[in-house]
Amino acid sequence: MLLVEDDDLMRRSFTVALERYGYELKAAADGLAGLELFRDESFDLLILDVMLPGLDGIGLCRRVRETSLVPVLMMSARGDGLDVVAGLEAGADDYVVKPVDTYVLVARIRSLLRRATYAPPGAGVERAAGEEPPLPEGDVLVFGDLTIDTGGLEVFVSGSPVALTPTELKLLLEFAAHPGVVLERHTLLRDVWDYGWDGDSRVVDLCVQRLRKKLGRERIETVRGFGYKFRR
Repeated sequence: MLLVEDDDLMRRSFTVALERYGYELKAAADGLAGLELFRDESFDLLILDVMLPGLDGIGLCRRVRETSLVPVLMMSARGDGLDVVAGLEAGADDYVVKPVDTYVLVARIRSLLRRATYAPPGAGVERAAGEEPPLPEGDVLVFGDLTIDTGGLEVFVSGSPVALTPTELKLLLEFAAHPGVVLERHTLLRDVWDYGWDGDSRVVDLCVQRLRKKLGRERIETVRGFGYKFRR
């Protein structure tokens, strides 16, 4: 895991706290040093502060997304909504607001890592009576020019592969499991982002925006006041 944070005290405290939870961590104090570490080594997850010297966290996230789908968690100063939106638009999967409690940070990290090691829904799990069936393991779903291989976790548009981050893929699979059904934002926050509490719906809106750019804007319909509907 790579942490890029310019505040010495925060960088040390985050490092100590996360190592206590068993995570191996490398840290950088500025964006350019973080980019160099990212290019030299392999990381399961990146934690990027927005305000960094040299290359800020948003610019660093964009540079990472040029070559990698690794999960990215952004950290933003309290109340700075523009930073949150810019970070998510740059390709971040989630964000936390500083100061952040360790248990919240660890919960977000665990959620991102689960998405990064995602398995087809319901694989090897028995279904309770009356429970909605999951997507069949290894099934290939076709929606017009969109093809989703739920076993291989691959997505194609007009036969060409589409690179999705783990969060984008899980959101797409959630939509594909409920075609034609309006999914509310809080439902998606719970089922895709694993939020056990009310979260910021901007993470949903901006992830949908990124999916639309990759799959076509007409694929996901906005239902005002409710959420989103995936077109069959």
